[in-house]
Amino acid sequence: MTTVSAIALSLVFLPLGLAKIAAVPVMRQAAAHLGMSTRLYRVVGALEMAGVAGLLAGLSWTPLGGAAATGLALLMAAAAVVHLRHGDPPLRAAPAAVLALIAVTHAAATVS
Repeated sequence: MTTVSAIALSLVFLPLGLAKIAAVPVMRQAAAHLGMSTRLYRVVGALEMAGVAGLLAGLSWTPLGGAAATGLALLMAAAAVVHLRHGDPPLRAAPAAVLALIAVTHAAATVS
């Protein structure tokens, strides 16, 4: 279970983190929409990439995977809040909320 969720989360966050770091146009637009600088959005991308590295390293050392999943869950919970505070409809915040829940589930599974 944890291997599947670690790989699935990594496959979601890897392209998103890379796109933020590369500041592709759609990510620059998203950052501007949320009132963030491109530099800050790149930091978010770097945090996502660190989470991916932690999830994958967690396949060998479980506590690291749990910590990485916890960090990604917090990051996504914050993203959902930011979307809602900027007046986005709940549907726009839902992907971040769902990813937060999946990450929390993964973190909980690593403790068991």
